Amino acid sequence: MQSTVETLSPTRVKLSIEVPFAELEPSLKKAYRTLAQQISIPGFRKGKVPAAVIDQRIGRGAVLSEAVQEALPEQYMAAVREHEVKTIGRPEIDVEELADGEPLKFTAEVDVRPELTLPDLGSISVEIDELQVTDEQVDEQVGSLRDRFATLKGVERAVQDGDYVTLDLHATVDGKDVEGGSATGISHEVGSGQLLPGLDEAVVGLSAGESATFSTALVGGEFAGRDADVAVTIGQVKEKELPELDDDFAGLASEFDTLDELKADLRTRLTRVKKMEQLMAARDKAIDALLEAVDVPTPESVVAEEVEHRKESMLSQLERVGADLEQYLASEEQTEEGLNAELTESATKAVRIQLLLDALADANNVEVSDDEFGQEIVHRAQQAGQAPQAYYDQLVRAGVAGAVYGDVRRGKALAQVVEGIKITDSTGAVLTVDDLRGTTAGESEAE
Repeated sequence: MQSTVETLSPTRVKLSIEVPFAELEPSLKKAYRTLAQQISIPGFRKGKVPAAVIDQRIGRGAVLSEAVQEALPEQYMAAVREHEVKTIGRPEIDVEELADGEPLKFTAEVDVRPELTLPDLGSISVEIDELQVTDEQVDEQVGSLRDRFATLKGVERAVQDGDYVTLDLHATVDGKDVEGGSATGISHEVGSGQLLPGLDEAVVGLSAGESATFSTALVGGEFAGRDADVAVTIGQVKEKELPELDDDFAGLASEFDTLDELKADLRTRLTRVKKMEQLMAARDKAIDALLEAVDVPTPESVVAEEVEHRKESMLSQLERVGADLEQYLASEEQTEEGLNAELTESATKAVRIQLLLDALADANNVEVSDDEFGQEIVHRAQQAGQAPQAYYDQLVRAGVAGAVYGDVRRGKALAQVVEGIKITDSTGAVLTVDDLRGTTAGESEAE
């Protein structure tokens, strides 16, 4: 095989490949075996049809075509390896010349990772907010914990915001029942907005046994996009009783003996969360700073694939909730052109970040150990509710195990970025990654 590479743009190359006919012989033999299994000819057992008979019945051209389709991927990859082309995306292959006994000539245009000029990480500086944990924030945490230990007590009065009620619902459109639009004995926290729009406003002021009707827009089903009349009837009305804030509550809600000890622990936990937020902010700002400092050209076809993937994911999510794109656009007061522009902008940034982190990983010789890759597989399998081996096998079958490996490698490269840049808070204090993790150099955080 002979091949040359031509640079078409910073993100695209063209490979011109010529394969001597003799090198196609293994593919030709395989093509004859494949076709022999596919055709039935009287007098010959399936799979035992001689090559001459196949040529006579379906033509030598069909055999050549089958052989070329089998040979192209291997020959293309050989050329990629020979020229050390860092491909991304799928190639566009064009067979220029195919004749019996003559060399196979074809071209392959493919997007590639651009060569980037990377800055010294020490020259990148970002500023994040100062870490502050206020008494009000601690009290809010105490309040949330107090809510978890609240009890509900039945009351004989009209519904107020914050009450818990049981209710019955019945929806109609133009007097016709809405399929799935009736329910009884539903428990609901008034003011939470977790059920139908307009429900909370309709029930405030009602007492047990009383009814009201309100209008709400339907997002799915036969009457999607239309307003339904919903009748609601109140069953029970209960109010929340909160425990007293004292040492007894601290003993009930935690392992601490006093309320002061509980608050001190909550402050420590909040501090840890705030530090993690600072670390995430530093990470995001570091990425933005690098994107400003580095010219990262984006391959159009890769961006287009990412846009398509994101749009398909959105459509699948809409379908699961019984809606479609038209309804979504109407609810967001958006046009499809505007949506496509937003998706293209976000996809372009995502591709630029991937290319940048890949370049940083290459420059710093970032490697992923088997343990690191395995831990990522276990983590993703747990999120998907699958056994790790079954999840990994699924990735391999789908051909995306390499993408997971790439994600882990880029994550390690990003961690090196955050460790290499200068981080200050809004007071001017210089912070290290160890400061934000709550560790000292060389130590791991103990939980």
